[in-house]
Amino acid sequence: MAAVVGGLVGASTVVLLVRRTATARSRELVQLEQLVERRAEQVTALSHELRTPLSMIKGAVDLLREGTPGPLTSAQARFLQVLDQQCTQVIGLCESLLIQAKIEAGLFTPQLEKVDVSVVVREVVTAMRPLCVQRQQRISLDVPQVMPRIPADPMLLTQALTNLLSNASRFTTTGGNLDVRVMLIDTGVAVYVTDDGAGMTVAERRRLFHRFATGRPLADGTGLGLVITKTIVELHGGEIMVHTASTRGTTILLTLPDRP
Repeated sequence: MAAVVGGLVGASTVVLLVRRTATARSRELVQLEQLVERRAEQVTALSHELRTPLSMIKGAVDLLREGTPGPLTSAQARFLQVLDQQCTQVIGLCESLLIQAKIEAGLFTPQLEKVDVSVVVREVVTAMRPLCVQRQQRISLDVPQVMPRIPADPMLLTQALTNLLSNASRFTTTGGNLDVRVMLIDTGVAVYVTDDGAGMTVAERRRLFHRFATGRPLADGTGLGLVITKTIVELHGGEIMVHTASTRGTTILLTLPDRP
């Protein structure tokens, strides 16, 4: 009888310990969620505080470049071009920080609809052409004549593809080539973005999707764009892969499934 009672007491103790552990873990999870939400709110506030004055500065620069207040000298025009480019870059960084913080906080989920990926890719390539012309780069596009519509968030997909092409253009040589290809695969759609830049070493490749990574391929950026691109692709249930070699350029491939 004593053994039975002792066994019951022991079992009750184990159950009580398990419940306490579960309660403690639940509290820790709630605290972590609150911490992530606060971080997202802080980044959102900071992003807003930075974007507002930067947008006003950029607006003033645009007016000056248009010659509204009066004609510019060639030196003034060059300085204003630098100001315009730097404002655009920092505004883009603010947007990237905002998107990443929302994704990490679980506040940014894909709004899926039936999307023709080739149309989205074509629009992004069209938007990128002026930048490529400025850098004396050629960008080619190859898409199938007929494309099935797949479930995707067109805004997030546009963001991911813009990040990829911007990164490829940054590391393509002046007068170089960027190749963009859309292909149908067994599981859905694949998009290839290839540059003819300096490529990456093995060590640089390992740091590629780390925020604020440093190194030659990311020397002119923060690495946030590629981190966000990877997150967006994975939110869609897809994958992102990289083929690169030092001095031989880089190809980044992303896949998107044809079903959610």
